[in-house]
Amino acid sequence: MQLSVIIVNYNVKYFIEQCLCSVQQAIKNINAEIIVVDNNSSDGSIEYLREKFAAVKFIINNNNEGFAKANNIALKECKGDYVLFLNPDTIIAEDVLQNCIDFFAQHNEAGAVGVRMIDGSGNFLPESKRSFPSPAVSFFKLSGFSSLFPKSKLFNRYALGFLKEDKVHEVDVLCGAFLMTKKNLLLQLNGFDESFFMYGDDIDLCYRIQKAGYKNYYSGSQTVIHFKGESSKQNSSAYVKMFYKAMIVFVRKHYKSNAWLTGFLLHTGIYLRAFASFIASPFKRKKIYRNEIDKNKFLLIGDPFSAAEAENIITKNFQNVEIRKLQLLQSLSEQENKFDKIIFCNGRFPYKESIGFINRSKNKYQYLWHGLHTKSIVGSSDKEFTGEVIGEV
Repeated sequence: MQLSVIIVNYNVKYFIEQCLCSVQQAIKNINAEIIVVDNNSSDGSIEYLREKFAAVKFIINNNNEGFAKANNIALKECKGDYVLFLNPDTIIAEDVLQNCIDFFAQHNEAGAVGVRMIDGSGNFLPESKRSFPSPAVSFFKLSGFSSLFPKSKLFNRYALGFLKEDKVHEVDVLCGAFLMTKKNLLLQLNGFDESFFMYGDDIDLCYRIQKAGYKNYYSGSQTVIHFKGESSKQNSSAYVKMFYKAMIVFVRKHYKSNAWLTGFLLHTGIYLRAFASFIASPFKRKKIYRNEIDKNKFLLIGDPFSAAEAENIITKNFQNVEIRKLQLLQSLSEQENKFDKIIFCNGRFPYKESIGFINRSKNKYQYLWHGLHTKSIVGSSDKEFTGEVIGEV
């Protein structure tokens, strides 16, 4: 078998439903398997997903084992020569998996391959390519200096903001939301380090891949959507605390001689970040939620059968709505731009087209996705907030 796709799920049944639809399209011409590990979800994920995805192998944990351990459990069941670790709140294009496999064939020295990720509004996610979190790099990340100077080689070494996002680069760290590597190499390295519960496991794995003599490549020509708001809130105190703990585990493991300096710098960075958040909080914009909008105007683009399903879901969830339909993106004109939300109705309509469109038209509309024969519509207009779900009622 050529490829195993591993997805860890925890209470995001509608997002993983749409993710699985896109993955199924991407493996049509690949000898591949999909393994979903459920970390004791309480939203009925498994019962909901099994009905539609009969070819998917489900592994059910009785506890929330965290990202690293759940992936390792699935790794033991993998049959593919390559393994893709994929987050459940992602949408991928039809050709991205084959292109990554081809990249390995052309680069024998490659140990892992990652791609360019954008959020649900089309904005580039800087964690797509990173460097290792040395004490200074971690301090600038946690203190917020990296955000103030995103293109700086000094202050934003963590996210490598000075490297062009649409090119191929050899980098230190790839994001675990989309990370493809070789199964034999993973077995050699004993998979993820389970000391990391949620953050830092991908950093540690990439570090050990380099130590084993391989290179980690970022492929900026391949783009996937990572909604992100479903899995973390970047500005929350909980996120900062979990990130801090992960960095401490990493540094104690790999930078033992600098542990005391790291502790001092990370603590200082956290206090600076907390102070900056306190000062900025009165100026943050208010999040507008669905039930605060009096009238919604939807434009459904894509497969007519999928669009009919999406229309049915919308009318069951909303009153006082306007719905228009288009089968082709080329039919979109300025005269038709008087709507609030675009729903990409996939089926015969390619995911690659929708990803390309929001990449070109970032932040212009609110974007959502509906896969053929699914019961949900999902999207996220802000990576710092929980995404929008329009589901069965």
